[in-house]
Amino acid sequence: MTNTMTEERLKECLAVVENTLDDMKAKNITVLNVENLTDVMERIVIADGTSKRHVRAMADSVGAEVKQAGFMPLGREGGTDSDWTLIDLGAVVVHMMTPAAREFYDLEGLWSSPDQLAELVAVPREKKTAGRRNKNK
Repeated sequence: MTNTMTEERLKECLAVVENTLDDMKAKNITVLNVENLTDVMERIVIADGTSKRHVRAMADSVGAEVKQAGFMPLGREGGTDSDWTLIDLGAVVVHMMTPAAREFYDLEGLWSSPDQLAELVAVPREKKTAGRRNKNK
């Protein structure tokens, strides 16, 4: 991966995220090191919220705190009534979800197994040859 953050900035970003989640009473905060598994990010943070409203409040707070600390979120996924909200900070991606969503999607299981990840890799389709379809008609 092309480093989007220095090691120091990565640690600072993680500290802001973890402290904010802790302040918001998030449960089961987990940080996964995925830098050797993907070129897209270096760390995944996963945390439980007690309800959809709690998940939204956690995401709002994380978004505000990281901006205040000088990190610019690249995107946010998950609506106002979502059981899973994601904030993309580049090298760090934060997943906040209800316990049911966390159990269902099992991100820890997926990202801890390179074999499972390999099964998800899209295989490019064959290129079509130039020409018209049904040229015999």
